[in-house]
Amino acid sequence: MKALRIIVLLTVLVFVGLNAYLSKIRTTDWQESLWVVVYPINADGTSLTDQYIASLDQDTFNDIEAFFDREAKRYRLGLDKPVRVFLSDELHAQPPEPPIKPSILDNILWSLQMRFWSWSKDNWHGPAPDVRIYMRFFSPDNQPVLRHSLGLQKGLIGLVNAFADSEQQGQNNLIAAHELLHTVGASDKYDPKTNWPIWPDGYAEPTKEPLFPQSEAEIMGGRVQVSPSIALIPPSLSHAVIGSATAIEINWLSPEGQN
Repeated sequence: MKALRIIVLLTVLVFVGLNAYLSKIRTTDWQESLWVVVYPINADGTSLTDQYIASLDQDTFNDIEAFFDREAKRYRLGLDKPVRVFLSDELHAQPPEPPIKPSILDNILWSLQMRFWSWSKDNWHGPAPDVRIYMRFFSPDNQPVLRHSLGLQKGLIGLVNAFADSEQQGQNNLIAAHELLHTVGASDKYDPKTNWPIWPDGYAEPTKEPLFPQSEAEIMGGRVQVSPSIALIPPSLSHAVIGSATAIEINWLSPEGQN
């Protein structure tokens, strides 16, 4: 009986591992568009946040598609629509909270919980998405500072903490694009202690002379370094680019093709 349980467990682990491997290949071969579904969640339970979620429509997220279209053309990807974004109905369930100061084990357990929660709470009625982005909205009146957003490559899940404010939606979408890129293999290119981009990979124009001010943000660097002591979050994806190091990580550029 014990041997049977071990065999079943090993079979499940092999299946999960194989599924994760195939998902990684499928989402980074860029033969077809990556289908991304955004699930809005009222994270603070206020009526103002409810009203904002009710105002969302498909066009709210057009700049995410436009960003990937524009950057794909720069890298000559040869795919007209690398990312297609769809809006699901409001999801009336809260995801498991990430641990504040996690150990490696804490991160593993939370990742498993998040993946199970995502599978069990899915309310999308269309074709199965490649990537799920859960956008948790907070009223800026009640939550002036938001926790760090996260993207999971295993599970292809993004958890975005966002402001329920139309003036902030540009930054919400920028963060969503950042976390989406995590799910397909991109790494952070900023210093976690300062949140400032790391030169050279975290800069949009690492060879510019003079180096400052930078005029755009590298999407995984997250900020525009306008001077040695000032780095600003751009207001929207129109002020961000995918740098060559990120392009290599997501299979848009071969290491030999790096400038």
